Amino acid sequence: MATHAFEDLEVGEEFSVKPDASMSAVRRFTSAARMTFGRFNDHEEARKEGLPGAILPGIMCQGLLVATIHRWARGCEIGSIDTVFRAPVRVDSEPTCRLVVTDCDEKRRTVDLDLTIVNEAGETPVMGTATLRL
Repeated sequence: MATHAFEDLEVGEEFSVKPDASMSAVRRFTSAARMTFGRFNDHEEARKEGLPGAILPGIMCQGLLVATIHRWARGCEIGSIDTVFRAPVRVDSEPTCRLVVTDCDEKRRTVDLDLTIVNEAGETPVMGTATLRL
């Protein structure tokens, strides 16, 4: 975990974490979100829908990216986040959430980030951007 002073940031700085994408974590999330659908909570039910197995809900993927931002910069204020879902993130996989600093606006004290979730095969099923204030 790294908490940053704005002055210490550099474009190109990277940070990554391996979030918990286990079935138990997904079931806790989907229960709290009232999203207990088979595609998220049961590999066989997901396969019946044509999926490769159970998948993480999109809002959980976005939440994992937000959690990554807050691990990198505790106490920051996220002004915006935008995500694009190119493929599902599978439950019980070992994804990596990554962020890269792409811009620092000294006058407004904002930081722009590129965000990705990368799977074990090196593919990027989720990508996005965020703007935050430190």
